[in-house]
Amino acid sequence: MRILVSAVVLSCFSLLPCSAQTILKSEPLMLAPYEVAFVKDASCPSGKVMKVTGAIRGLHRRKACVAMPGEQASLAAATP
Repeated sequence: MRILVSAVVLSCFSLLPCSAQTILKSEPLMLAPYEVAFVKDASCPSGKVMKVTGAIRGLHRRKACVAMPGEQASLAAATP
């Protein structure tokens, strides 16, 4: 019975969406198609990060400045 309860509890934790995103200092060289990376650089205004979406061969990556929620924006600013 304990094993069943443990399995249910662990599966609940693995199904929770992770709201924290890793914010990079520079744009990655390799990015899989449709993969998203958040980059903190000078090209976007304060409080925003650049969202880079990978593309299939022959197409350009999509880049857009997006606002991050308050706690994530402060974490991005605090990253050395």
